[in-house]
Amino acid sequence: MQTREAVPIIAGGSGFYIHSLLYGPPSGPPSVPELRKNLEEEIETFGPDKLYEKLRQLDPQYAATITRNDKQKIVRGLEIIMLTNKKVSKLSWRGRHRPLNYDFRCWFLFRPKEHLYHRIENRCDKMLAEGFLDEVQTLMKEGLIENSSASQAIGYRQAIEYLQSSQSPEAYAQFVNAFKQASRNYAKRQFTWFRREPLFRWLDLDLHDPEVALEMIKQDFFE
Repeated sequence: MQTREAVPIIAGGSGFYIHSLLYGPPSGPPSVPELRKNLEEEIETFGPDKLYEKLRQLDPQYAATITRNDKQKIVRGLEIIMLTNKKVSKLSWRGRHRPLNYDFRCWFLFRPKEHLYHRIENRCDKMLAEGFLDEVQTLMKEGLIENSSASQAIGYRQAIEYLQSSQSPEAYAQFVNAFKQASRNYAKRQFTWFRREPLFRWLDLDLHDPEVALEMIKQDFFE
């Protein structure tokens, strides 16, 4: 990026992805040649898509950080899981250090939970008012349920369960509650994850409007 005179800006909500970018993925146990050979033969025989789907079912959090064409990481991820019986995303980064040849400036933009949860619930209501259930119903006809990752995403899983139910008023109320609860839980997990990240500076957007927050980040970069 330096040769292009451009500064990459990474934005997103996945703590595991950001951590992998900063420190690299956990190394895991030593490779076992026979197991590695079997996995490599399997990926050449059946293609990366099949093994990627297998990895995504076993460890969706780690699978989301790589592509379905990255054969080496797919094989290594499955190897680690088979050797340790643990998810790659749950392995420890203890002892791993941030690369010194990169200057990361990390910010966690947040709002206090009591305000954030209210905004999340309003967003869920807005999605429903704008036809979220109709969208899910259409996607189900196009094979959404067969996609083990997409069908388990927040909102979609709860919507599928409701659409496959009696769709009574009680079932709808339970669906809306579950949709909002899952969304709040995701936000809570993000707070927990980034609280463990010493590189990140926390910026309360209830105290600073977006323009001020942007200026603070710019000043940090140019220091």
